[in-house]
This record gives sequence, C-alpha cells and structure tokens, in this order.
Amino acid sequence: MNARQRATVLLAAALLIGVTGLTVRSSYVLGMLVFIALYAMAGLGLSLVMGFAGQVSLGQAAFFAVGAYVSGVLTASHGFNGWVALALAVTAGAVTALLVGLPIFRLSGLLLAMATLGFGIIVYYVLVNWSGVTGGPSGLTGIPPLAIGTFRFDSDARVLWLVWGALLLLLGLAGNLVDSRIGRALRAVSGSEAAAEAVGIDTARLKLAVFTLAGGSTALAGALYAHYLTFINPSPFGFAFSVELVVMVVLGGTASLWGSVLGAAAVVLLVEGLRSLLPLVSVSRGAAEYEIVLFGLILMVFMIFLPRGLAGLARRPA
Repeated sequence: MNARQRATVLLAAALLIGVTGLTVRSSYVLGMLVFIALYAMAGLGLSLVMGFAGQVSLGQAAFFAVGAYVSGVLTASHGFNGWVALALAVTAGAVTALLVGLPIFRLSGLLLAMATLGFGIIVYYVLVNWSGVTGGPSGLTGIPPLAIGTFRFDSDARVLWLVWGALLLLLGLAGNLVDSRIGRALRAVSGSEAAAEAVGIDTARLKLAVFTLAGGSTALAGALYAHYLTFINPSPFGFAFSVELVVMVVLGGTASLWGSVLGAAAVVLLVEGLRSLLPLVSVSRGAAEYEIVLFGLILMVFMIFLPRGLAGLARRPA
C-alpha cells in the first residue's frame, strides 16, 4: 500500500468512525469499538516489535499499565491537566521501554521473551503492593475524562472519536515508518539479524528504538483507557493481557499494521462470545478461567496453519 492509498483508507476509516459515533446508540457496541481501538494501539506497537524487528515481547501489558497509572495518578491525585498527564504517560512508557530494553536486548529468542515476561510480572506486583500511590488491589478512582475546553470526552461516542482518531494517526505514522529506509532495515533484521549486521545495520540500536516506540504507543493506549473508564486496578494488566496482545498480533498478522486492528477486533469478539456462552454450560466458572487456554489454542493453530494471520488471507493467490 503506497502513501496515497494509505491516506485514502485512513480517511475512509475516519469518516466511518465519525458516522458510527453519530448514528449508533448502543453503549455496548460503542464500548466494544472503543476497546478494539485501544487494544489495536497496543497491538500496533507489538506488531512493529514482532513482525518488523523479529523480537517477541511478553511484557507489553506493563507498558499499558504504566500509561494508565501515570496519567491516572497525575490527574486523580495531583490535579494535572489531562492532556499534560497523557503526554507524560506516553513519555514514561517510552522511557521505561528504553531503560528496560538496554539490558534485555543483549538477549534474544526465548531468553528475551522470558526477560520481558519477568518485567511484566514485576510491574504488576508493584501496582498491587504500592497502595499508597496506585490504590493497590482496590484500584484508583476519580480519574477525570479528557476535555477540550467545555467539550468533555465523557460519552462512549465521544471517546470513540478520540481513540480511533489516535489509532488512525498512529497507523499513518507507522505506515510511513515501515515504508522508509528504517522500515527496510527492520525487515532486514527480521529476516536475518546476522546478515543485517553484515551490511552495516546497527541491529541493537534499531531494535531498541522500535521497542521504545512500542512502549510509548502502548502507554498512550493505557492512558486513554484510564480516562475512558475513570477507574483502574491492577487485575487487567497481568500476564494474561500480554498473552492477549500477542494473540492479537499473530491472529491479525505480525507483518501487517492493519493486522493489529483485525486481531484486536477478533479477540474482543471472541472474549465477548466466550463470556456469553460459558454461563450456558457452567454456572460455577467464569470466562476469565478459560480465556488463557483459548488464546493459547488459537495461537498454536494460527502459527501452524495461518502464520501470516488474517491479513495474510487477502494476499493469498486465488
């Protein structure tokens, strides 16, 4: 997809979202669309890390949490302007990714994945135990919705416009990045890190830069999540959410930026379907107990039978 085609698709998507916010009245449907955009933003960063830099991260939920808690604490506990807090949350996510990436990108493969998993677990337990700041297991309340003057993003339709606007902007920027010289270098690293180094590409610096960008974009999603719900607690930011993000990327297509949107939509619909079906067959167990098993099975099936994800179906020869 060239730059003109990308701009056309993004404009069409923006118009569709604008109309959807004006015409759809169901809070349930609008809420699902909001979560699809939030998860797609987080998945987009992971797609760059996995599909273009060839690295696997199992700790992206931590950056989502960093964004949510930095913006939430600054606004709810210290009275910061929401947009200033949002910018600081994105900065915190990017800086955290940079600091974490400096030591862990000395590793590769399974060791790298385990290191990112360990980081995610550490962040989760910090959120649970640092109750004086985060509210601990009880969570943080009183997070205000974002606003521009007197216009407050305090309804599902308004938040829909905000989060999808942010997602489409990120998709446009990521598309330009992938099409640039840096994007070609990333594909070379993904194909063969040794070969990329042989032609003069600084692979360590490139992987760290992409990981930093992914941390910032995921923190942006987390901050918007906090201002949408106006309440956060640590439970959504555990290992299971990191697995969900990996499943989204694999399901949509690791080497496709729009695959993050397809994957997020598929996972949100799967989770909602699971929560609706399980009570019909079991009254004593909830969907959360089965989600991690379901996502593991989906991940296995797609890695074996459809490694290019849903986005790859469009590129299959007839």
